[in-house]
Amino acid sequence: MDGWGAVLVKMEVTFGRPMRQRVRELEAAMNQHPQVDCPVRHYFAPGMYAREIRIPKGTVLVGAIHKTENLAVLSAGRLQLVTDDGTVEIAAPHTLTVKPGQKNCALALEDAVWTNFFPTDETDPDKLVEILTESKACELLGGPENKQLIANRIKG
Repeated sequence: MDGWGAVLVKMEVTFGRPMRQRVRELEAAMNQHPQVDCPVRHYFAPGMYAREIRIPKGTVLVGAIHKTENLAVLSAGRLQLVTDDGTVEIAAPHTLTVKPGQKNCALALEDAVWTNFFPTDETDPDKLVEILTESKACELLGGPENKQLIANRIKG
């Protein structure tokens, strides 16, 4: 992916900065590139919500900041994750705990399926974004206030 090499260079230049700042810089650089379609599905069970995202190979993505600790499962594919603890490669099947307050990014080394699990009785996906993350639904992938989509509309 053309943007990934440029992003890695940018990450090296900013190496001395805190991880969250480096991930935000990556996100700003990514906003200048076309958005990739990553279908999201929502699943509900009593007291449980699961948000599944399908990530095509070669896609670089930056996650939302979660307000609560939650479980995540990589059920298909391989990802290179950049977290507060550094960079790690994971392959399905893989389960991990996502800590609150982290802003992480990933590169899909293969087509991947990632699912976060949250304890809640809420079933409105837009409300869940605001309850569980520091984002708003309109700002996320496909939303009308998504910075990446806005930047690409301005270019076009």
